[in-house]
Amino acid sequence: MISRSLFVLLGAAVLLLGAGTAIAATSHVLRYFFTGVSELGHGLPRFIIVGYLDDQQFVQYDSDSRRDLPRGSWIQKVEEDDAQYWDWQTQLSHSWELYFQLSLWNRFNHTPGFHTWQWMHGCELRQDGRKEGSSQFGYDGTDFLSLDKQTLTWTAADWRAQVTKRRWEADQVWTQGRKNFLEGDCIEWLHKYLNYGKESLLRKEPPVVTVTRKGSYEGLEILICRLHGFYPKEVDVTWRKGGEILEQETLRGGITPNSDRTYHTWLSIEIDPKEREHYKCHVEHDGLLNPQDFSWEKPVSSATGILVGSILGALAASVLLVIGILFYTKKWRKGYQAASSKQTQPL
Repeated sequence: MISRSLFVLLGAAVLLLGAGTAIAATSHVLRYFFTGVSELGHGLPRFIIVGYLDDQQFVQYDSDSRRDLPRGSWIQKVEEDDAQYWDWQTQLSHSWELYFQLSLWNRFNHTPGFHTWQWMHGCELRQDGRKEGSSQFGYDGTDFLSLDKQTLTWTAADWRAQVTKRRWEADQVWTQGRKNFLEGDCIEWLHKYLNYGKESLLRKEPPVVTVTRKGSYEGLEILICRLHGFYPKEVDVTWRKGGEILEQETLRGGITPNSDRTYHTWLSIEIDPKEREHYKCHVEHDGLLNPQDFSWEKPVSSATGILVGSILGALAASVLLVIGILFYTKKWRKGYQAASSKQTQPL
């Protein structure tokens, strides 16, 4: 069982190494996160790899299990095409574990204590067919080095990374290998994995949108637009007044996952109640055929609800009464005709 500390560490890695990479709507991303620690303890394995396709983890390897293990149902389909898939993936992961231990850690003259070395690399396939890739390293929770694929150089985040930068740029085999993976094998596997997981990863579920309001100070009020149950994660939602986007006036919540692998988010704006009808929550999402606008609607009062319910109930009773009268009238007529016919027959 992996401790909570590991998930905190991996979460930091995602934020650290992924924060600078914006993902376009309907694009797909394959990413691998490598984390090594300098000493045992802290409830962490010495080395771990996790793989993500878009927002779904599909594989994990760590120095305790020494096996690549599937995470999620769709990735298990790969065994139908390649029975040796998990064996050779495990061998590859084990090689990276040895590389972290025997090479990378020996290159850093760090002080005693607990240290982390993290690597994220992956590729992106965009809707327009463009292909992107990135390879970034972090040390002790901060940016360290990132690859420039065009120039085959490494960008150093601080002075500590300069030595490694010069060494890696002198080793063109290492640097070219990273570029080749990002532009070749990574994209190829991205296509394959998307095919295996298309029922889950390519689905489109539109957001359920509600607009509520609450009082604020000095006679103002706050409109809150909530979206939930949508997939994929990418959504464009803004407050607008007369068609004008009010980005600076908007307060936003993050896009966070639900337990059913959908997402929810919210945004609010402070307004003058007299102008409430002019404010629209504008939503664009792949699950919607067209962009939609949502505004606050006055809820039906209890008295109105009772009145409407009474009217509908009365109408329903009237309809049933008419049906009953027609049914018994028809039945009476049939009985009358049968009796009349019987009386006119000869003895």
